[in-house]
Amino acid sequence: MSFDTLITEQDGVFSGPFRAPANMLIEQEYGGHKSIHDDAEAERLGFKAGPIEGPTHFSQFDPLLVKLWGKDWFERGCISCHYKNMVVEGEEVQAFVQPVSDTRADCWAVKSDGTPVLEASATLGPDHGETLLEARMAKLRPAGELIILSDLSVGMVGKQDEPIAMAADQNMGALYPFSLTEKLAKITERTAWFDDAEASPWGKPIVPTEMISVLAEYSNRMAGFPVKGPTIGLFADLEIRYVNGPIFVGEPYLIRREIVALSQGRRTENYWTRTRIFDETGTTQMAETLLNHGVLKHSYEAYPPELLV
Repeated sequence: MSFDTLITEQDGVFSGPFRAPANMLIEQEYGGHKSIHDDAEAERLGFKAGPIEGPTHFSQFDPLLVKLWGKDWFERGCISCHYKNMVVEGEEVQAFVQPVSDTRADCWAVKSDGTPVLEASATLGPDHGETLLEARMAKLRPAGELIILSDLSVGMVGKQDEPIAMAADQNMGALYPFSLTEKLAKITERTAWFDDAEASPWGKPIVPTEMISVLAEYSNRMAGFPVKGPTIGLFADLEIRYVNGPIFVGEPYLIRREIVALSQGRRTENYWTRTRIFDETGTTQMAETLLNHGVLKHSYEAYPPELLV
């Protein structure tokens, strides 16, 4: 077993221990100002404190899914997640996985008081079937009048291919002001696969699932999507899919982005992006993310007051 995580099983449901994830985005810069992960900014927007970044919770599922599918999880697995409630630093979270077939499992996480944190599907490809987020996208209503996202359209693609990489000690920039090494010092679930080439089944250290999101998003300003601002956003839904994984530490990759849906809720306008990660040549797809960016309406000063409810 690659992880030291204590896994228990009861009535066909696997669970890990309670963990208290760290907020590593307190210093995040979002459009020239602090993000929702800063306590003061979060409180200004009506939240009790800066939340843990959603992908952080994916690490608690890695050992459970490796138990089900071995190293195949990092090669062709997919976790498709809808977030239900925010978690702040100091709160504890427990992850659960219930297999429903040889290649599919239902996943969820809860706080120590039972508050649901997220629900997700986990699948092993290449034939994933309909993921949880694909099902949610299929039920989206027309977006209606958009203000912040009025210049976006479904099918819009990034203005250029984005070269990316994640070296062990590389600071990932204003959006992610830390390195992989710093993340591994605080990550909830550890395996030598993340930083020891000799221990890795692939002969190279691999990027943890939660950090695939960082790899996919740290360069997103290069895409040039015309989102009005300044605004503050959050991740409402996230899917991470390995196609020809794993993703290796320090290797160069290429990103292509596309807007695949637009929607809105009571407090947010939302744009859904599919971000495909290719090898350095841009010919072989390695992984992809599907991200629902929720932009808070009341964080935009020019938002018409009559449209805020």
